[in-house]
Amino acid sequence: MGSRYGGLKQIDPVGPAGETIIDYSIFDALRAGFGKIVFVIRKDIEAQFREIVGARFEKRAPVEYVFQELDKLPPGFSVPAGRTKPWGTTHAILMADGVIKEPFAAINADDFYGQQAYKILAQHLNSGTPDYAMVGFILRNTLSQFGSVARGVSRVDGNAYLTNIVEMMKIEPDGNGAKNTEADGKITKLTGDEAVSMNFWGFTPTLFPQLRARFTEFLTKSGQEQKSECYIPATVGELVTGGQAKVKVLRTNDSWFGVTYREDRPRVVESIQALIKRGEYPAKLWT
Repeated sequence: MGSRYGGLKQIDPVGPAGETIIDYSIFDALRAGFGKIVFVIRKDIEAQFREIVGARFEKRAPVEYVFQELDKLPPGFSVPAGRTKPWGTTHAILMADGVIKEPFAAINADDFYGQQAYKILAQHLNSGTPDYAMVGFILRNTLSQFGSVARGVSRVDGNAYLTNIVEMMKIEPDGNGAKNTEADGKITKLTGDEAVSMNFWGFTPTLFPQLRARFTEFLTKSGQEQKSECYIPATVGELVTGGQAKVKVLRTNDSWFGVTYREDRPRVVESIQALIKRGEYPAKLWT
């Protein structure tokens, strides 16, 4: 449920034949060579999600459903009284442990990444490398005019490997650049040219025990708080700086767009129409 969007934005139609952003993501993934789909959802929306979204993919590829619930925690931990907020994207990906045995991509269901992003990540995963990957986008191309956004701001070495990633939770346009405002009011100025994570990752199954260890550390430190979340960019950043993982940053020229706020939706609809006119997508994805 998108709190800033005001509804279940993952099933809101944005294409001319009623397609959702998920439709375009899976269309791009399948034509890039991905062969299996895993949806991470809440148990209470399972029936609606299967009917509206899942059913149309089940005849095109193997589909699995896993459930991110508050009480799915390592032994010895419990949900603090009153907590309703999910534990974050690290926890979400961890829910797929057990159903994923092969290299995989992890994406946000409400972000449109473009077909090139899936192609370059598929090539990376098919190469047999043990290195993880992040598809990087230019910060200024990922901002919303209707409010602040959270982004993983990345630093990359000369060989295009991630050296550090900082999760900034309140980035907004600022002149020709951008700025991030922290909870204590501290402001960080940004040029707008930074490579940012839009949660488009490439991993191998060796990630899962690493996530479990990191999530356990998070719970030990912050598990009794009401709103703390364990974000996958921060977790990957810790794996990189701790020497436990190498992450190749893959750059795409495609434009990213998403629906953080309901006011973002008309731009998404217009952008998809433009891509259809250029012949990059059919007017109707599924026949």
